[in-house]
Amino acid sequence: MNQGSEPAAQVPDDDALDSYSQTVMRVAETVTPHVAAIEMTSTRRNSRFRVGAGSAVLFTEDGYLLTNSHVVAGTNKGHAAFADGSRTDLELVGADPLSDLAVVRGKAPRVAPAQFGDAETLRVGQLVIAVGNPLGLAGSVTAGVVSGLGRSIPVWAGGNRRVIEDVIQTDAALNPGSSGGALADARGRIVGINTAVAGAGLGLAVPINTTTRRIIFALLTDGRVRRAYLGVVSTPIRLNASAVIRTGQRDGLRVVEVLAGSPAGRSGLQAGDIILTAGGRAVSNAESLQKLLFSDAIGQPLQIRVLRDGTEVDLVAVPEEMQANGQ
Repeated sequence: MNQGSEPAAQVPDDDALDSYSQTVMRVAETVTPHVAAIEMTSTRRNSRFRVGAGSAVLFTEDGYLLTNSHVVAGTNKGHAAFADGSRTDLELVGADPLSDLAVVRGKAPRVAPAQFGDAETLRVGQLVIAVGNPLGLAGSVTAGVVSGLGRSIPVWAGGNRRVIEDVIQTDAALNPGSSGGALADARGRIVGINTAVAGAGLGLAVPINTTTRRIIFALLTDGRVRRAYLGVVSTPIRLNASAVIRTGQRDGLRVVEVLAGSPAGRSGLQAGDIILTAGGRAVSNAESLQKLLFSDAIGQPLQIRVLRDGTEVDLVAVPEEMQANGQ
């Protein structure tokens, strides 16, 4: 044996890993130009100072960007920097604390807008790629899988506890500054806006779906979202065989918590109930309930049918208007 010879270089032969890498690289190249690092500023004693920072996703050709409500931090001015080096001043168009979404506008950019996808097509275990500016590191890319769908997270807004519904859970690494960045599928379509870091190995994103598109449209046209408030924390659940036979439904929405003093609480809704229908429509996830809670539902009786200890129970809730700043 020739002891002086070098061992042969090991050539990766894992086609699955190569395919994974190629997918992540392709999505990163597609999405990164659409994601800007943003800073929101305020004026004090004739000088400007930073009050919020994160990421934002360009979604129109005339300079509108989507970010998180908590990133704009109650101010209405700022600036954005894109991966190509271009910069623009920003102006707040509107914010919705309940969905943690906000729209800001800069000058018409040099890059094309991102393409929105539909989070309703996501499946647990599916590859997703996060692009943002964590810790000031512009254009950072992380990859992971969808860890859960239809999550609800309680938040504090204006001193009151509210709930962000239908959140995507992913293990793609997120850090401060990732908020407002893009969560993309393997085809480079934006399926979520990264919103928070809940703990080690846990990232959350607001989905891009029918409900959030309606929210974005309201922010663009009115600068706010006039919506109804029910006050329930929930999670999707698959019904057992006997419940399927009894109700004719395969899925429902399990109530995790009813917020004190809320319309849901006054209706008699309880933790542990499984919501089957609301307004006569089957409910299988948080979005199907959210679709019923816009301005036309305010002050109107909402029929809710739940499964409680194996028995179907009919309740009536009267949603209230969600006030500005989530109060």
